[in-house]
Amino acid sequence: MSQDRRVVSGQPKKSDRDNIALRPQRLADVVGQDRVRENLSIIIDAAAAREEAIDHILFYGPPGLGKTSLAYVIANEVGANIRVTAGPAIERAGDLAAILTHLKMGDILFIDEVHRLGKAVEEILYPAMEDFVLDIVIGKGPAAKTLRLNLPRFTVIGATTRLALLASPLRDRFGARFRLDFYEPEAIERIVLRAAQLLNVEIRAEAAVEIARRARGTPRVGLRLLRRVRDYAEARADGVITMPVTQEALKLMEIDHLGLDDIDRRILTTIIEKFNGGPVGLDTIGASISEDSATIMDVYEPYLIQLGFIDRTPRGRTCTMHAYHHLGIDYTEDPADGRQRLL
Repeated sequence: MSQDRRVVSGQPKKSDRDNIALRPQRLADVVGQDRVRENLSIIIDAAAAREEAIDHILFYGPPGLGKTSLAYVIANEVGANIRVTAGPAIERAGDLAAILTHLKMGDILFIDEVHRLGKAVEEILYPAMEDFVLDIVIGKGPAAKTLRLNLPRFTVIGATTRLALLASPLRDRFGARFRLDFYEPEAIERIVLRAAQLLNVEIRAEAAVEIARRARGTPRVGLRLLRRVRDYAEARADGVITMPVTQEALKLMEIDHLGLDDIDRRILTTIIEKFNGGPVGLDTIGASISEDSATIMDVYEPYLIQLGFIDRTPRGRTCTMHAYHHLGIDYTEDPADGRQRLL
């Protein structure tokens, strides 16, 4: 299934552009991620006291948790200009050099998907981050010369969903590294209520709770569900988001009470029914449901693991008894290995 069509995907979609107006502007507006927010406050206050640019910061974790939003919040807090780019967009070392030479003192360079930077580009970025210099090679062969340009002190904020793919030398140059975790339902509820107010949508408290419960701990998903439920309320009801309206809209989208959609359930039923609960490898699961194994690992699996529906083992993925219960599948426990088996 295309990620652009999947409502509960944490990956960004074109329709999420409307979320820009709903982003928090200051640290005080940020809901959830209390530990990260407190640490950022300390970093920003300390840098302001020293009248220096803040240290390089790396955010990592599943998609849709607010890494980009936090970068904008930091820029607003320190009163800096922010330049936004992405790893795949910087194809050549010259592209990065052009960006770096246009930065001013205290500016922030936000690099999304920083793990996808090419090796040649990373080589340019290392001295820029560590010593604030840019080495440019002029000429070729024995006559080549290196010209070193001094850069103003700036801050790189990187974001990645795949920390393990980030080169160790680059990772070490980030002075502060923060993992963003899935949000608690209470935090998502507050985000949904705030967004509804900004959108001038009337929503009942219990409806906000229901949307938050199915948002998979991801603000981006919660905001996406809110907009879809709002559309349903305007088209099929009186425009007010009530509990019955919310439940009907989410039922139409085939999103169950835990936020699982059709492809989540297909992954679980494939492991249980085709491979007797596992263990089974990701490539095999991907081939069975016609989905890329990397997408399963990065996009679908984290939430299923958080729910306790899937276990990672050295031999592959297995489904737990919680997955059987959720799908309403009868099982028995194999005394030999303790695994759940179909009756």
